[in-house]
Amino acid sequence: MILCCGEALTDFLPVKTEAGDFAFQPFNGGSIYNVAIALGRLGADVGFFGGVSEDLFGRSLAEGLRASNVDLSFAVRSERPTTLAFVKFDEGDAEYAFVDDGSAGRMLSETDIPNLPATVTTLHFGSISLIPKPGGATFETMAVRNAGKRLISLDPNIRPGLIRDRDAYLRRFEALVGCADILKLSDADLAWLAPEADAGTLAHEWTDRGVGLVVLTRGREGSIAFTAGDKVTCKPRQVRVADTIGAGDTFMAGMLAYLENAGVQTPEGVAGMDRNALTAALDFATGAAAITVSRSGANPPWADEMNNGTNFGIS
Repeated sequence: MILCCGEALTDFLPVKTEAGDFAFQPFNGGSIYNVAIALGRLGADVGFFGGVSEDLFGRSLAEGLRASNVDLSFAVRSERPTTLAFVKFDEGDAEYAFVDDGSAGRMLSETDIPNLPATVTTLHFGSISLIPKPGGATFETMAVRNAGKRLISLDPNIRPGLIRDRDAYLRRFEALVGCADILKLSDADLAWLAPEADAGTLAHEWTDRGVGLVVLTRGREGSIAFTAGDKVTCKPRQVRVADTIGAGDTFMAGMLAYLENAGVQTPEGVAGMDRNALTAALDFATGAAAITVSRSGANPPWADEMNNGTNFGIS
């Protein structure tokens, strides 16, 4: 099982009413939530660990996970409120404002970390769940405890507007990189982390530290995968873009789903992937993300849609 560890929240997206005004409409979301949903739809064995409220938004989030075949037995249910994210679009790109104080996800503590059965082979971490106290420290502790025992995947999916203490965030990021077997970043993440650095140089620094696979997504420029001994690039798919919400999350899920299906579920297996396997994994992840951006909101594809991409204007 792949266990997705992090936030589940409600996105409020701007929509136009019949009267011609703009209003915010709620949708289930959150980076880690989206990865779990995408994995479930792609046929992976997946669970979710994070705080899920019992309020009306939390109940909707739970229903969404179940509907996409995600195991909820590791989720921590509470009466605390759901995190709310208000989204504004600028030429297709999303800008976020969050309401998160005292939320069900933010207030997770180390006592909430579950005892994991052997069937859990992979842990995925990332995004805004790594920032706040005490939840961020909880996920860091969970990663450290499982490093070397399970495959650790990390996608920081950085939201600079939420980070009040850059140095503290970078310390947590470095600690998690020290645990990670798979590290996926967008070009925007890289620009925030190290604006003057060369991507290839940084990737090789991370692989030298023990990260088996580093993947850089570059939007319209495609993606690059780095291992200690190889580098593979993948061109983007041509697609009519509705918006980019959930694109990176679906890409991440596509990578993890491909690895699970290929039986690559150990740190050694990831580090030892050959060029053909890397290319196939990138291609699968790219195809999944292309379908997501072809329709509004974070709406990842189901497995049977992956073979029918032409219906979404993909070539």
